[in-house]
Amino acid sequence: MKETARSWTSPHLLSGLLEAQPGAVVSRVLLKKKTGNVSLFAFDAGEGLSEHTAPFDALVYAVSGEATVTLGTERHPLAEGAFLIFPANVPHAVEAQTPFKMLLVMLRA
Repeated sequence: MKETARSWTSPHLLSGLLEAQPGAVVSRVLLKKKTGNVSLFAFDAGEGLSEHTAPFDALVYAVSGEATVTLGTERHPLAEGAFLIFPANVPHAVEAQTPFKMLLVMLRA
C-alpha cells in the first residue's frame, strides 16, 4: 500500500516503523515538504554516517539504542530520549555503539 500523509494521522510508535539490518544503515522518509523533511534511521551496531555537512539546521532525536555523534570537533554520547541540534554547515557524523534508531528533522526554512 502506498503511504500518504493521511496514513500518518493516527498514532504510531517510531521504534516499530523501521528495523536495523545487519551491517547496514537504513532510512525511511516519514514526511517530505519544501520546508523540510522528517526521516527515521536505523543503524546496526558499528555502523554510521561519515562526516558531512548540510546547508540546513537539523534536530536529531535518539529513539532507541546508543550512538556517538561528532559535531564539529566535539564528540557527544546520544542515548534513547536525548536530542541535539546540528547547525547548518557544521560537520557532523554518527556512529552507532549499539543498534540505534534516530529521528532526523531537517528544516529548510
